[in-house]
Amino acid sequence: MAGVNKAILIGNLGADPEMRYTASGTAVCKFNLATSRRFTGKDGQKQEKTEWHRITVWGKLAEICGQYLSKGKQVYIDGRIEYGSYEKDGVKHYTTDIIAENMNMLGGPGAGNRVQEPEPGFGPPEGGVPEDDIPF
Repeated sequence: MAGVNKAILIGNLGADPEMRYTASGTAVCKFNLATSRRFTGKDGQKQEKTEWHRITVWGKLAEICGQYLSKGKQVYIDGRIEYGSYEKDGVKHYTTDIIAENMNMLGGPGAGNRVQEPEPGFGPPEGGVPEDDIPF
């Protein structure tokens, strides 16, 4: 019986990626990705919830991630979900990782978590965009 294990995420890096190499020379890049959603709670108030995802990338794509990604950069990731566990100080801990198979950098070159000034005549009206409308 076949199955599907697919994860698709768009979010922002919480810190610069960590690059390492295995003993055999295979590149491994790890970083945390934040995704947020907005919703109206039962009390009628707008709320935002952020989830953090552990991303692992292997091989040539890992080298690309290590070279071009940085804190705040928005990316599209698709891959698979992988569960694991380890024991530390006699306590068993469980992990959930996204093993990235594809990555696309979103935003412009060097874009991170900042809003760039629009050219005159373009962009929001004077006074700017209300904070609730900024997508991060």
